[in-house]
Amino acid sequence: MKLALGPLLYFWPREQVLDFYRAAADWPLDVVYLGEVVCAKRRALNLDDWLALADSLRAAGKEVVLSSLALVEADSELRSLRRLADNGRHTLEANDWAAVHLLGGKALFVAGPHLNVYNGETLALLAEQGARRWVMPVELSRETLAAMQAVRPAGMQTEVFAFGRLPLAFSARCFTARARGLPKDSCQFCCGDYADGLLAESQDGAPFLALNGIQTQSASTCSLLDAVPELAAAGVDVLRLSPQSRHMAEVVAAFRSAVDGGHAAASAISGLTAGALSNGYWYGEAGMDWVTSTLSRL
Repeated sequence: MKLALGPLLYFWPREQVLDFYRAAADWPLDVVYLGEVVCAKRRALNLDDWLALADSLRAAGKEVVLSSLALVEADSELRSLRRLADNGRHTLEANDWAAVHLLGGKALFVAGPHLNVYNGETLALLAEQGARRWVMPVELSRETLAAMQAVRPAGMQTEVFAFGRLPLAFSARCFTARARGLPKDSCQFCCGDYADGLLAESQDGAPFLALNGIQTQSASTCSLLDAVPELAAAGVDVLRLSPQSRHMAEVVAAFRSAVDGGHAAASAISGLTAGALSNGYWYGEAGMDWVTSTLSRL
């Protein structure tokens, strides 16, 4: 299996982003996704900046994919999407059906995790449009994956979100701005104050969700590290690791060791994550739960 660094979901300062990807060039990764997925207002890096990063990462031996917005709401965002689709140098990850429409029959692309691909018919449609890889929606289980793999079109690769706070939903409203008493149009880019999202708690003080601008994430950090043997046996081609602000190099190293046949135990990344570990969705349980992995559960 290959290891992929998913697109950066948070709004970090420009130099922090550049430093992060300079470091990532030396990590044992096969694929790197670049670009803004969450909010079109985030412009610390423009398209030329992302393309320059893409070229440098490709020179370092990485496969580079440019990720598109997951929620396209305005004509200006459609124009930006067209520019991204017409970059002529790198593959695109389509996270909205508008991107699929633009790319359909014109270029190969990756079908991102926000397209709600839940059955073989949708997977076949995407293959007809030019998708060469699909990313399983984060809420699906290994049983659903097995069913999808059984009808996967020839030549289609499968990628699974294996690490990070789970991207659960998007809204036209900005939750981070609302939490600060600000309107979305005058948000002051306050999402940038939370490098791994703003934690939201239940009334009894338990971590519940993380707010990331217009995106809602899990408070816990999904880890399928100890399920790597199961993922390999299921024929998964790529594992996606979603960026966090600290300890990402160590996380990548742990997954690389597991993929290469080393011991895969959740304890290898204990204390290195933004939230408590979870893996419930993979086992068909509540997503926030932690389920002990055993091969006998297959």
